[in-house]
Amino acid sequence: MARISALVIALCMGAASAFVAPVPAARTTALQATTVKDMPGITAPVGYFDPVGYSEKVSPEAMLWFRAAELKHSRVAMLAFVGWCVNGLGVHFPGQLSHDVSFADLAQMAPRDAWEAVPEQGKLQIGGTIAVMEIVCEFIKPHYTKAGAEAYPPMINPSKFMDGAKLRTLQNKELNNGRLAMIGMMGFSAASIIPGSVPML
Repeated sequence: MARISALVIALCMGAASAFVAPVPAARTTALQATTVKDMPGITAPVGYFDPVGYSEKVSPEAMLWFRAAELKHSRVAMLAFVGWCVNGLGVHFPGQLSHDVSFADLAQMAPRDAWEAVPEQGKLQIGGTIAVMEIVCEFIKPHYTKAGAEAYPPMINPSKFMDGAKLRTLQNKELNNGRLAMIGMMGFSAASIIPGSVPML
């Protein structure tokens, strides 16, 4: 239980790091304002939302870093949300995860308990895969903090096979779904750690 609580806290801290600027701006420029307000994700009903003025305090490169961090957390949260629901429904792969753990066994457990039952080697493989993906993204040129309006991750360029308007619509949908998924995962996590803390969960 203590390990799971530590994991949830670490994930929350990771999400919070998306809002910590790596590089402070020495000055505010017209380019900065244009870059921020032209980014995908500014949609109804909230619109442009910057209550504490981060966009006025950091460089355009830092704002692109924020966006990359938001997308990473959004995509992980969407995968986690679907995985949590699939696990809760008892849907699973056939066969064995390891010599002594079957996918059917994991499907009978609560999601957090299923993760605890995954062998340490499996957890290391998952962490290693994530680390490789992070390293690959960091070494692709131009770096995503200098890529301007290019879509993230940098190894994929959807603008080559769709027009700008369609790409912007899909980016907005991804960001909105990802933000909802992050909220959803916080709700799932809170409900599993503190029973009754989230109504209907």
